[in-house]
Amino acid sequence: MRRAGNMILIANGVTVESFARILSLAFDRPIIDRTGSAGVFDFLLEASTEGTTLLPPPPLPDGTPVVAEPAPSIFSAIQDQLGLKLDPTRGPVEVLVIDRAEKPTEN
Repeated sequence: MRRAGNMILIANGVTVESFARILSLAFDRPIIDRTGSAGVFDFLLEASTEGTTLLPPPPLPDGTPVVAEPAPSIFSAIQDQLGLKLDPTRGPVEVLVIDRAEKPTEN
């Protein structure tokens, strides 16, 4: 959900691993769960979309841009609201390599 350029993420009954996959979409990079927390949780996160791949809201019908209410950065919000921390690190990731491509032949 978005409110005036900020995001409100509500996740009910999800694992931390699933929550990390949701965050991966917002950051367009892998986020790996290293909490070791098992079970399911309810998350409510309110943050600015700045620094994410989420699109800003479209202008109002009269063309006026939507002005966002001040909200914490997503990094601060994750730590302050959820008690989790995102630490940038390097690690192995799966990639798909295409060696070549050919047009299909007609049957």
